[in-house]
Amino acid sequence: MDTGGPIRAGLLLLVCACVATGSPIGTSDINCAQGSSGNVGQVNEGYSGEVEVVRGITGGVKLVPHIFPTHLQFVELSFTPGDAAATVRTVTPLDADALAASDSTLYYSIMCDDMTKYNNTRTLKINDLNDNQPIFGQKSYSASVSEIHSVGSEVLQVSAVDADSTPANNRVAYSIEPTSEDFMVTNSGAFILKRSLNYNIVQKYDFIVTAKDNGGLNDTASVLITVEDFDNLNPYFSHNVYQAFIPENQVGPFRTLEPEAIKAQDGDLGINVTLTYSIISVSPDKYRTNFRVDSSSGVVSVLTAVDREEMDSSAISVSIQAAQTDDALKTVGAVVSVFVEDVNDNPPEFDRPGYSVSLLENSPVDSVVFKAAVSDQDQGGFVGTLRIVPESSPFSVGSDGTVRVKNPSALDRETTESFRFEIEAKETDPPNAVVVVEVNVTLLDENDNSPSFSTNTFEGKVFANQTVGMQLVQVKAEDPDAGLNGQIKYSIDFGNKDGFFSIEENRGEILLAQTIPLVENQILEFPLYITARDGGAISRSSSAQVKIRAPGDSKPQFVHEVYRGTVEEERDPGVVILRVAFHAVAAEIPVTLRVDSEADKFIISNRGEFSTRVKLDYDEAPHNYSVAISISDGVHSNSAVVEVQVTDVNDNSPVFAPGSVTTAVPEDAEVGSNVTAVTATDKDSGFNKEIRYSLRGGEGRFSVDPVSGMLSVAGALDRETKAEYNLQLVAEDQGRPSGSATASLLVQVSDVNDNVPQFSEGEYRADVLETQPVGTSLLTLSAADPDKEANGSVTFSIFQQSPSSEPLVFELDSSSGVLRLVRPLDYSEVKVYSLQVQASDGGAPSLVGNSSVVVVVKDVNNNPPEFSKEIYSADIYENLASGASVLTLEVTDRDEGGFSNGYFLFDNDTFDINKQGVVSLRNDVTLDRETKDSYMIQVVAVDQVAAGLSATARLKVSVLDYNDNAPQFPSLPDPFLVAEGEYSEVAPMDLYSIEATDADLGPNGEVTLSLLGPHPLFRFREDGTLLAVGSLDRERQETYELFVRASDGGSPQRENITSFRVSLLDVNDNRPQFSSSSYVSTVLLKEAQEGKLLLTLSASDRDAGNNSLIGYSFSAGSSPYLALDSETGAVTLTSNLTDVTEDATLVLTAMAKDHGRPPLNSTARVVVNLRLVNLMEGVAFLSSSYNFSLPENQAAGAPVGEVSASSGSVLYDVAYALKTHGDRFSVSPSGALVTRTGLDKEEQEWYILQVEAVDTRTPPTSATAAVRVQVQDVNESPRFASEVHKASVFSIAPYKTPVVRVEASDPDDGEASQLVYRLTEDSPHFDVDASSGQLFVVSTAALAGQTAAVEVEARDPRGLSATTRVEVEVQGGASTGDVVVFSINQPANAVEKKRSEVESSLGSVLGWTVSVIEVSSAGSSESRAPRVLVEALVGFLSFDGGAVVPSEEVTEKLRSQSAAVRVELVKVFGEGLHFEVEVKSPSPASSQDVVIALSVMLALSMLGMIVAVGLIVRNESENF
Repeated sequence: MDTGGPIRAGLLLLVCACVATGSPIGTSDINCAQGSSGNVGQVNEGYSGEVEVVRGITGGVKLVPHIFPTHLQFVELSFTPGDAAATVRTVTPLDADALAASDSTLYYSIMCDDMTKYNNTRTLKINDLNDNQPIFGQKSYSASVSEIHSVGSEVLQVSAVDADSTPANNRVAYSIEPTSEDFMVTNSGAFILKRSLNYNIVQKYDFIVTAKDNGGLNDTASVLITVEDFDNLNPYFSHNVYQAFIPENQVGPFRTLEPEAIKAQDGDLGINVTLTYSIISVSPDKYRTNFRVDSSSGVVSVLTAVDREEMDSSAISVSIQAAQTDDALKTVGAVVSVFVEDVNDNPPEFDRPGYSVSLLENSPVDSVVFKAAVSDQDQGGFVGTLRIVPESSPFSVGSDGTVRVKNPSALDRETTESFRFEIEAKETDPPNAVVVVEVNVTLLDENDNSPSFSTNTFEGKVFANQTVGMQLVQVKAEDPDAGLNGQIKYSIDFGNKDGFFSIEENRGEILLAQTIPLVENQILEFPLYITARDGGAISRSSSAQVKIRAPGDSKPQFVHEVYRGTVEEERDPGVVILRVAFHAVAAEIPVTLRVDSEADKFIISNRGEFSTRVKLDYDEAPHNYSVAISISDGVHSNSAVVEVQVTDVNDNSPVFAPGSVTTAVPEDAEVGSNVTAVTATDKDSGFNKEIRYSLRGGEGRFSVDPVSGMLSVAGALDRETKAEYNLQLVAEDQGRPSGSATASLLVQVSDVNDNVPQFSEGEYRADVLETQPVGTSLLTLSAADPDKEANGSVTFSIFQQSPSSEPLVFELDSSSGVLRLVRPLDYSEVKVYSLQVQASDGGAPSLVGNSSVVVVVKDVNNNPPEFSKEIYSADIYENLASGASVLTLEVTDRDEGGFSNGYFLFDNDTFDINKQGVVSLRNDVTLDRETKDSYMIQVVAVDQVAAGLSATARLKVSVLDYNDNAPQFPSLPDPFLVAEGEYSEVAPMDLYSIEATDADLGPNGEVTLSLLGPHPLFRFREDGTLLAVGSLDRERQETYELFVRASDGGSPQRENITSFRVSLLDVNDNRPQFSSSSYVSTVLLKEAQEGKLLLTLSASDRDAGNNSLIGYSFSAGSSPYLALDSETGAVTLTSNLTDVTEDATLVLTAMAKDHGRPPLNSTARVVVNLRLVNLMEGVAFLSSSYNFSLPENQAAGAPVGEVSASSGSVLYDVAYALKTHGDRFSVSPSGALVTRTGLDKEEQEWYILQVEAVDTRTPPTSATAAVRVQVQDVNESPRFASEVHKASVFSIAPYKTPVVRVEASDPDDGEASQLVYRLTEDSPHFDVDASSGQLFVVSTAALAGQTAAVEVEARDPRGLSATTRVEVEVQGGASTGDVVVFSINQPANAVEKKRSEVESSLGSVLGWTVSVIEVSSAGSSESRAPRVLVEALVGFLSFDGGAVVPSEEVTEKLRSQSAAVRVELVKVFGEGLHFEVEVKSPSPASSQDVVIALSVMLALSMLGMIVAVGLIVRNESENF
């Protein structure tokens, strides 16, 4: 049975309802027999195009109204008489909003234009779109509101209308910008006041209110709310306290007021009633008539100038008041503190008419010379600057008058013996008075100059005619110091172990003490180390070296009779073959060496270097030469023979036969099989002609025998991968250097049938309808064989068919590979055929490749699909995720493949159904139960796209509630007002009930209220009522902001949080508090007058409003002489006291009472002293100044001294405070001064403290005393900067070479320059300069490669000492011959100070690491006395990677780079620098070095023995 007909018609109508714009929304058949009605469908507003196609027309038709005549303005009928169809189309775009009256539904009718006139009525639902924005009725709104307007009431109303037709699109929500804590807007557009307004804070509010629909379309309008002021506040001053600073001679208005000019104004800024100003009191009262205030402007002026010197304190308090002109009870007060400043009218003065002091030369920087005291009678003493005139003087003066050393380098007695200068004291303030005093500083001599030799090295000679006592050389040194410090004595320290020499200690003449035995052909050298020492208390010394040379008789002689050497042939002339050793006194008597035979081929230098004169040839000349040589000094001569052997060199390379070589090899050749041999020849003989072969290229497929040159296969070959190889064969002989040749070899790989044909696929597949005709080509098979020619040609065949048949159903073209159908197919008999096919190549033997072909026979569709149910039901939660599955529709089909190619038709925009029948929520859709809680969907299953059969089922989806709505709060009052009081959990107070809502169902919609976190004062009851459960005190806290949480009962739970302000109303629960427990005033009877203000009572009340208003009265005691103002608290005299004849004291009790209900009060004591004479009515110190002293370095809390002040009355107490140096000292309530930290006399010797005493009067009086504290010196030990010093020096360093300076400091003033340095134990290697701490070398030759340690002690004049350890690394690996010397026109001490800069400069130019090992004077004295020529000699070593660079190489580079060296040294020493490389004397023979070294070691041994004997003798003496 065919069921597809009616289903297809239904499907066609459903599909047409979904066609986009351009196709009709619906189609129908006209019924002119009885009329009809129908719904065309639905469409979104804005649609233009065809609405409906009406078919089956046999006569005429026309468009007529239906219910709503105006609807025809949207559509028209397109019909041509005689046609069977007509079209209804739009005239204008459809608008749901214009059709709102008909529920956005378009009504029309198509009337049959015949006798019956039947109507075919139609409706079309127009879906509303959110295409209209809300529109405000007006663009701006304004309102005025009083600042006392009720909180929670409406201020104004705004309104916006959205023209869309559905609530989903026309519902409007309002919001304001900026957000406000004072106003809120409801969804109805009402502006609600959230909290009380204050005109003084904000006078107007500007808002932008936004009306927004659910789709986000919006409109804005401006809102202006103006706040109106209300007269409810007292006036106020800008500040409670003002400060005025006036000079003592000023009259008129105050020029300077801080923080600003006096100004008061009405607290109600919008009303701003004018004020009147008055002075209510002045303290001290005697200055009452000195001031006045302008009643309208508040400007305070001085009527009578104040004399500062007559004042008891530096300030006067003027109390002023401002009152409203319309209400005298509305007042405010302020205090002006007037500070009277001193006028500078006294010049400064020095404590002496002149100063004359002595100072040790070389005193260090900041050394104290003396202290000049400057005073000034004006307030604050001398305030100004001190300076030295002229400024070029080497001294400076501090602000405290301490004169210190500024430039120690100028304090050189040898240059300037005394300095004369002036100290100028200049006041900072006008008229800037200036005074000067003269100072004379005389420098005392210090032994600060070491004797300086005219040169570092002196030379003398001893010849054969020597006589005892003869003068060999005279050394000369100078010392510019005075007296004994400059007297020099000379001595020989080392080098005179045999006693050949002596020295005259005053003149420096070196004499021959005994005859020296001379040695033939040798020059004996005697290095003497001479010390010049001055006569200072701590003597200074310097050393020089004297070299005495004693040449013996000259008889030159060769060391050997025969010398032997070799040389290679073909070397260029000048090759040094060997160096000939000989004995001679060449330094004194020159010698000549010459070649006596073969002189045309060889040459010899006077240094003994034997070298070639021409190029020698091994092949065409003798291989050996015997050469005669001789040496002569002109008197004596000697001869010897040099045997020379000439050696051969490799000068022929191997040679291949000309041309390239080509050979072939099959691709299946085995590894190791030979290919061909290629050989080369070499004309050389012996080892130089032996050839070794190697191979380049071939990718590892070939190798060559290194001896025979045979090429063989080294790896598997594959012609299909690579068909030929280009090889390079290299032949290399074994000579040095070796020779080589290269030959080219082309190896071609020949083909072998080694590849099986390969099908393009392992299995082929063809789908064939069972109705395909015989002869149809199904597919084409292909196969490839990479072999060549016949080996690569392929033929195809079928060798098996399953299931089998006879004949076969298919045939395969042998050459093209085309598979064809040769017999008809029947799906019912065979559904799948499997063919086995093969491809064979033409090789011998032939290789075969296999594959398979699967032929699938296809069926024809004739069964409709079937649903498993007619109605499907599903319950899902509204929070189902977008895209999630709901259920699966089960559909079957009896045709082949079942429903696998089917699909589903449905009309729903919420759910999707995929091809597998899985119903799921669309990816762009979310469910909302509160909007829609169920869906009914009709689903059609179609089994295939073309000519498909179908079935229908219904799907019902129910949406279950999910807790997706948070609780919502109603509008809450802000703030909520409640009276302060005592509440508790037992007796709580109901404040406010909040009803929160939740749109969810069941537990999801049940709301519970709580506070966000426990609160000690508030909580919620179960019914949502907020309770007060703790003490509420407005004075402690006036407003509480509570955070309220509304939580539902769902899972997961949802909550909402809002804030809720509770403001407390005042209750009169605080008593007034007086500012003081007692008030005291004293008045002289002669100054008494009626109305005179004695004192002002002041009390405050923490309550608010009337509860804080205070009235004053006397509650106990009375006096006819006193009156008390109940409002201001002013106590005044009622008469001039003429009837009082003796001192009297009036004691009363004053009461301050507030205006609360009931009123509260407190009392204070009032004392008024009536005096005939003026007693001391203020605090005063018993002494105006105090002097204390204490030792330095005491712990914190050390007592300093005690000050004492009196208030003048037992009624008042005194408190003390430090105004200066509070970081170093503190003062106790009793006036005891103690230290806060340890004090150091060397850091600061004097402290001037300002101690202030303040009494408890009202207002208080104060006094100040100066306290001078002197820190006394305590002898402290010297200190080294480091416990261990490290240094390095070369083992070849000469005597007196500086190693490191271990300078100590002494905390005691002036004693650092008096320290004496010594080694704690004598050392044969090092010593230390007693005055400077400079460690220097004695002899370190024996310590090469070791680290030596000595201990240095520094001792002060009073016997305290400190020690430091010095570790010296003695570096070996260098000799005196490696030292390079240059001269520079700078003092040696200046060069020594900049040793590291010199090393860096030389190293940057030479490119090596440079180490300066010696700096000495040359050509003139090194002292600081004026000199004509100053020159220093600098000796240094160079290192390259740790190795010493020979001096010859360094000297050569130093000379070649001399310009660059000078540029670098100018950066160190400045312009005008002269630099020159020094030529060293010829190095002595090695034997002479040994003699000198032994001499030094012997001298040190003798010195050690002498020290040992001395110690033994001393020990024995101590034993006795």
